[in-house]
Amino acid sequence: MTPRPPRQPRRALHGVLLLDKPIGWTSNDALQKAKGLLRAEKGGHTGTLDPLATGLLPLCFGAATKFSQASLDADKTYRAHLKLGQRTSTGDREGEVVETRPVQLDRAAVQAACARFVGPIDQMPPMHSALKHEGRALYDYARAGIEVERATRRIVIHRIDIVDWHDADLVIDVSCSKGTYIRTLAEDIGSALGCGAHLQDLRRTASGSLNISDAVTIEALAVMPEAEREARLLPSDVLLSAWPAVHLPNDEAGRFLTGLRRRVALADAPAVRVYGPASTPHPERPEAPAFLGTAHITAGELIADRLLSPLEVQASQA
Repeated sequence: MTPRPPRQPRRALHGVLLLDKPIGWTSNDALQKAKGLLRAEKGGHTGTLDPLATGLLPLCFGAATKFSQASLDADKTYRAHLKLGQRTSTGDREGEVVETRPVQLDRAAVQAACARFVGPIDQMPPMHSALKHEGRALYDYARAGIEVERATRRIVIHRIDIVDWHDADLVIDVSCSKGTYIRTLAEDIGSALGCGAHLQDLRRTASGSLNISDAVTIEALAVMPEAEREARLLPSDVLLSAWPAVHLPNDEAGRFLTGLRRRVALADAPAVRVYGPASTPHPERPEAPAFLGTAHITAGELIADRLLSPLEVQASQA
C-alpha cells in the first residue's frame, strides 16, 4: 500500500478571501476547501449562501474573523432569475411544480409588481432555508414534511432593477438588507403578477463594498502556487471600509491597544475603524497605517470594541 503523503501543517493567516462559491456547495463546504488550500488554522464564513446560489462569499481567516459581523450585517446585491408561471414546493427549481398558470404580461405590469416590494417590508422566512429552529435548520423539518411556525421579519429592499424579461423568464438585480430571502421575494413577485413564480438561479454579486469582480473561484485557487493563494487575502479592515477611520499617533495607539479609552476631538460615532502608525511599513505600501481594531466614540472618548493583538497587528503589516 502506498503511504499517504504527510499532511501539510496549518499556519496562522490573517485576512479576507473573496470566493466565488460554486453551485451545489454549502458555505461550509467552500470554507473548508479554501481553508485547506491556504493551510489556515482559523477561518469562518460571513453568512450562509444557499447551495443553489453561486457568487460572492467573503471568507475570514485569523484576526479577520473578529470583524466578520460587519459583513454579515452589510447590504447584499443579487442577480436572480425568476421562472414565471410556475410555483414549486420549495420556491426554487429543486422543488416539484405544484401549480402552473399562463403568463400574459406587459412590461408595465412587471415593473409595477417589482416596485411593490421596494422599501421596508415584512417577509416570512421559507421552510426550505438554513434558518435554525430548536437547533435544526428549517430545511430539515421541511424534508421531513413538518411545517414550523415562523414569525415575519422586517427587511428592506433598496431597489429592484429589471435586467432582462422574455415571456416566462425574468432576470432582476436586487439590492437589499441582510436577512432577505430572494426565493420568497420571487414567489411574492409571482403572486403580485397573478401567475406565480419560483427562483430558477441566484447569484450574489456584492456584499457591502465587496464585489464579485474581485472574487476567485475554488478551481483557480487550487492551481495557484501557495504564495499566490496567500496574496489573494485582503486586509481585515476591507470588511469595514464604509466605517469612518480614526488615526492615532504612536503613543496613543499603544494605549488604545491595551483597551484604554482615549480622548479625541471627534463627533460621536457608533462604529469606527482605528489605525496607528505602521511599525514595519510594507515595502509596496509604505504609507499604509496599521489597523488596530474597531471602536465607538461617545462624548469625546474613543472606546474600543474589537481589538487586534500586537502580534496580529504585526502580522497584518507583514
